[in-house]
Amino acid sequence: MVCMGNICRSPTAEGVLRAKLAAAGLAGRVRVDSAGTHAYHVGEPPDERSQTHAARRGYDLSALRARAVDPDDYRRFDLLLAMDWDNLALLQDDCPSGSERKLRRLMEFAPGAGSEVVPDPYYGGSRGFEQVLDLVETACDGLISHLSAKPGWR
Repeated sequence: MVCMGNICRSPTAEGVLRAKLAAAGLAGRVRVDSAGTHAYHVGEPPDERSQTHAARRGYDLSALRARAVDPDDYRRFDLLLAMDWDNLALLQDDCPSGSERKLRRLMEFAPGAGSEVVPDPYYGGSRGFEQVLDLVETACDGLISHLSAKPGWR
């Protein structure tokens, strides 16, 4: 899961996906992490507003810490899911040859959600953080369905 600073959208997506995988009995099947395309907040916990809104829905983000995308991420992960077009473009700029197929937007897994991106809530109010959770929950459900449909995955 990748956003700009790794303190709002991507840690929320990481926490939601981890919880949904655990609830489905699939926690050990998928390695989940999050990172930022910028190193603004490395080592910091998720934004307090992200943590508060996530906790209201039962997601605990408190143990997560921001990190920047590492070149090794392109090798270690099967998917690098950007929250928006700008972060997807930054991933594409740094992507080693042969790994381009791993780069996607998270919202590709929620085609009926009415948004192609998970918008950045940082400068907005509470509604923005709730919208992030709504979109991320829907996309994570779609991602789990997508993964579960792969032959031999379950």
